[in-house]
Amino acid sequence: MKKLIRNNEIEDALKRLDRLTQEEARMASAQLLEITNAIDSEVREIADNVLVVDDRVAGVDERVAGIDDRVDRMERS
Repeated sequence: MKKLIRNNEIEDALKRLDRLTQEEARMASAQLLEITNAIDSEVREIADNVLVVDDRVAGVDERVAGIDDRVDRMERS
């Protein structure tokens, strides 16, 4: 009788351990998803900033080309 009770206690303890392990895995997954979403948001913000800088560089490039054209015309005159 004592062996049966002890076996049941061990089995119950293993079941509880299994449930806790599964819950911990779910919590870790949820935290990982939260971190991943935060990183994704930051990367998107950086990408938007890069596009703004790229547009500004393109504008500067156009102005430099315009100045270069004027200098060429002045040299020919």
